[in-house]
Amino acid sequence: MAGRPITLGNILDEVDAVVMAWHPGTMTGPALADVLSGAYNPTGRLPVTWPKSVGQVPFFYNHKNTGRPAVPEDYVSLYDIPIGAWQSSLGNDSHYLDDGYTPLYPFGYGLSYSQVAYGAPTLDKEAYATTDKISVQVEVTHQGGPEVTEVVQCYVRDHFGSITRPVAELVAFERVALAPGETQTVTIEVPVSQLAYWSPDNGWAVEPGTFSLWVGPDCRPGEVVEFTVE
Repeated sequence: MAGRPITLGNILDEVDAVVMAWHPGTMTGPALADVLSGAYNPTGRLPVTWPKSVGQVPFFYNHKNTGRPAVPEDYVSLYDIPIGAWQSSLGNDSHYLDDGYTPLYPFGYGLSYSQVAYGAPTLDKEAYATTDKISVQVEVTHQGGPEVTEVVQCYVRDHFGSITRPVAELVAFERVALAPGETQTVTIEVPVSQLAYWSPDNGWAVEPGTFSLWVGPDCRPGEVVEFTVE
């Protein structure tokens, strides 16, 4: 129980699971008993990005891109550099040598006693006007465990802007009740006007361009589809 993310690396290998209860108040005991016994199937999702250590702070999912973004194939760990190695450049990619460039748990992350799988999202159109609504559909399948309420999250990335845009933004989510073995087609509607942002030149507006969209259990990109705003 805490009011902020804490370092967990020293205990994760010693436990089967972690329940983050935050500060739940006077009903803490019954609530935790229900979760730990399986009487209640957890549905909570992280409202923050959870770093591996304080050395990664500040760490948030909707950050701006960098000139040399970190990529898995170029990542170098502190432990990959041999003792006594000559001083050299690693290319100045954006990563931490000790903890890597990924968080311990991403924004929107959360576990339950069930397994849920996501299909590829589909859009109703490839191009939208600023007055349109984006309609995205995705199949969500309960693959094991008890009945669960899944938090289906929709993220968007604006590739071009007069001001640099975040690598991801949560634009919508739906809570979907799934029985064991059930598959549902979830429809999420997002007004294009929700993609607007403020700039000194244009004020509060949606700028035309290319966008990526994905749907999943947290902010990590899965199957990505693209659309344009005209």
